[in-house]
Amino acid sequence: MRAAGRVLVLGIGGGGDVVGALALARRCEELGTGFALGGVAWERFAIDPKPGPRSMAEVAGGTPAGEHAMLAGAATRTVDDVPFCEAQVAGHLGIKTALVDVSAGAKGAAEGIAALADESGCDLCLMVDIGGDALAAGGEPGLASPLCDAVMIAAGLRLAGTLPCLLTVLGAGCDGELTPALVLERVAALARAGAWVGTWGVTPAIADEVAAAAAASTTEASLQMVRCARGAIGEASIRGGLRTVELGPAGALAFCFDLVRAAAELPLARAVVESDSIEAARAAHAELGVRTELDYERSRAAEGR
Repeated sequence: MRAAGRVLVLGIGGGGDVVGALALARRCEELGTGFALGGVAWERFAIDPKPGPRSMAEVAGGTPAGEHAMLAGAATRTVDDVPFCEAQVAGHLGIKTALVDVSAGAKGAAEGIAALADESGCDLCLMVDIGGDALAAGGEPGLASPLCDAVMIAAGLRLAGTLPCLLTVLGAGCDGELTPALVLERVAALARAGAWVGTWGVTPAIADEVAAAAAASTTEASLQMVRCARGAIGEASIRGGLRTVELGPAGALAFCFDLVRAAAELPLARAVVESDSIEAARAAHAELGVRTELDYERSRAAEGR
């Protein structure tokens, strides 16, 4: 990170991951490296009632970066006026943020990330997951949203050799999916594969900035990471009481991995490397017996009708 010219820091899970990714962006600055910040054009169902991610054709008010990405400002919305968390962060920070389109699967996302790196002058991509479900093998209890992470990681694998990528997990268990203990088990598995390259603790100043960004947007998981950094311990409820988070010091740590070396322990990402649509990626996970956030959103939409 210190040696990079500029780092493209992307929250890879959709929704509010961009807020937590800000912590890693500020860490880049501490190391003397500038950054571009962004995430994925896929809001949680509670925010956007249309199932699945949004293609760039469904986004208004941004500056296109190729076919599968965009630079967003405070006014960037879906064509039916749903705000993106990235737009809210852009308004809060007074900068443009990146939006990656995953509707065309890992192939399209890779093209989008490459275009954003070219547009913003970045020679390193830092992929940030808040919670740790990006490290899941697929059978963990509580796993609910593996698809977006997997497609983005697969996109990073497709870029190996042209754009170096690091995978970072911050806020173990803070999304209410995998428990902190399960996340640490997966960290250990990646360490045995030779992928774990470093760990960093969120500082009080950065925790304060993430808290301010969270207050200006719509996210809960990143705010739980802030609570961990401030010394909270015990259980907390998120998602309107539907999920429980186990708060503790591990939630304030960022675990960083070499993406290529990590691939051996990331079967959900490997399964979607050749996907050219989000449906193809969903189907690949279904073959593994894994239910995704796209399945959930579709079932919720059907119930609504």
